[in-house]
Amino acid sequence: MLVGVPKEVKIHEYRVGLVPASVRELVAQGHQVLVEAGAGAGIGFPDEAYAAAGAEVVADAAAVFARADLVVKVKEPQPEEWRRLRLGQVLFTYLHLAPDPAQAQGLMESGCTAIAYETVTDPQGGLPLLAPMSEVAGRMAVQVGARCLEKEAGGAGILLSGVPGVPPARVAVLGGGVVGSNAARIAAGMRARVTVLDRSPRVLDALDREFGGAVATLFATTDSVEQAVLEADLVIGAVLVPGAAAPRLVTRGMVARMRPGSVLVDVAIDQGGCFETSRPTTHADPTYVVDGVVHYCVTNMPGAVARTSAVALNNATLPFTLQIAAKGFPHALAANPHLAQGLNVQAGRIVHPAVAHALGQPALPLAAALAG
Repeated sequence: MLVGVPKEVKIHEYRVGLVPASVRELVAQGHQVLVEAGAGAGIGFPDEAYAAAGAEVVADAAAVFARADLVVKVKEPQPEEWRRLRLGQVLFTYLHLAPDPAQAQGLMESGCTAIAYETVTDPQGGLPLLAPMSEVAGRMAVQVGARCLEKEAGGAGILLSGVPGVPPARVAVLGGGVVGSNAARIAAGMRARVTVLDRSPRVLDALDREFGGAVATLFATTDSVEQAVLEADLVIGAVLVPGAAAPRLVTRGMVARMRPGSVLVDVAIDQGGCFETSRPTTHADPTYVVDGVVHYCVTNMPGAVARTSAVALNNATLPFTLQIAAKGFPHALAANPHLAQGLNVQAGRIVHPAVAHALGQPALPLAAALAG
């Protein structure tokens, strides 16, 4: 198969769909790979490294989209990329369509087959292609939250760890999944007072066992969420409903009652955000203030540590990319039901039920989509 890798065009996005090591694997299995010039330069992968791995380096994105059977990216396609996709072409990338009807419409109009990293599953019910970036984002959430608590950044001037004689910051983590558990791990390691809220007793039990009681756990109800948010110096939103919009757990009224200089970090912003006052921001302008509370709502947090993120993502996506390249669509998806859960758009129709529900669209049954 002819696999194409365009340079990411979203602002401050330096990750790349395939790193040179992944290209080498594809080429070794008989596939051709096109890479847009400069696609990996921002994270230290020059064109020469791609050429040495066996890729053909082409001048621009137009050449990649025009020739490739399978396009592998990182971020959701931008409007200029929607127009380059075509009927029968397969796109494999993060999509996050639930809060983005314009992108969904663009993909449907293109006629392409769009497979989303974030809805591919594993035998345990996890999301293996979201997990690496969730790990990065969860760890980063504490890092950026600690920075936002500094007075110069608009925060209350609180050191996350405290010092002898001065208590540490109070951190509330909403959601105990991959993002939340990683955030709790880093915050606890920095000696903050951490509370994790989740609706799953199993998740809360696992966290309690992991941290030996060093992290408090609470069953998430409206009352417990409100209490934890109002007491916290830093709140990390880490909730996820696969394929669907994130639930709004923190209301505008709660935010108005928080102490001035408190910080909200909304890791769920890619799925619409879990704070009512959230709106997407960028690495260039990452924060804003509502009612004295600092909001950090960057939509591609792992992009700030792009080299680490790109390699971690490739470690997870490469086996699936190899399956698609080897068998093509729809045979690869028919052979792997977990990969099939990644199918979001096929020939002008939304396929994934949660995405369809969020967008108010009828869902094309998966069996019909795979049957063409």
